[in-house]
Amino acid sequence: MHFISEDLEDYVANHSQAEPELLAKLNKETYQKIMQPRMLSGHFQGRVLSMLSKIIRPKHILEIGTYTGYAALCLAEGLAENGTLDTIDIEEELVDFQRKYFDASPWKDQIFQHLGDAVDIIPTLNKKFDLVFIDADKENYVNYFHLIVPMMNKGGIILSDNVLWSGKVLEEVKPNDKSTPVLLEYNLLLNTDPRVETVLLPIRDGLTVSRVL
Repeated sequence: MHFISEDLEDYVANHSQAEPELLAKLNKETYQKIMQPRMLSGHFQGRVLSMLSKIIRPKHILEIGTYTGYAALCLAEGLAENGTLDTIDIEEELVDFQRKYFDASPWKDQIFQHLGDAVDIIPTLNKKFDLVFIDADKENYVNYFHLIVPMMNKGGIILSDNVLWSGKVLEEVKPNDKSTPVLLEYNLLLNTDPRVETVLLPIRDGLTVSRVL
């Protein structure tokens, strides 16, 4: 996941906005108690998500893949007044952990958790979204994209995480690798689908910004 030196990554983080205290606590507890803490967006990417959300000022945000709630709280920083953030995850054991931090934030009444398969839940959300963050099971990225594009407002932004997949997108695909082929298909889709315009940013493990036309 590290495409530049860790010293340079530290310099970048140290010259970006500081990590808010609540998110620092969430970060620390995730590393202490939760498996696969590297899935956390973390300080620098979190500030990128926050900045993009503040620029967009979305009325409605959708997050696919909550994990421990770090990215959701970053995205919530840019919510328009009375805006909402719907976040979907399949891991029941993380629901209370997420809620603890959501309730400690200024957006506790604006963040709505959904437990289950995102492919089933997304069609039930009766909203038009201004900002979507996809950071869940890679095998369904293409499916998520086709589900959410019709639910986006014109000019809405779709953010897709892990699109460089630790550099595996440049390597020969291994026979038992189910994720990389889908990400290769997904990256091509984002760059060729006439409904969006896309730029892929080499931030952390790859973050794509797609604007709905």
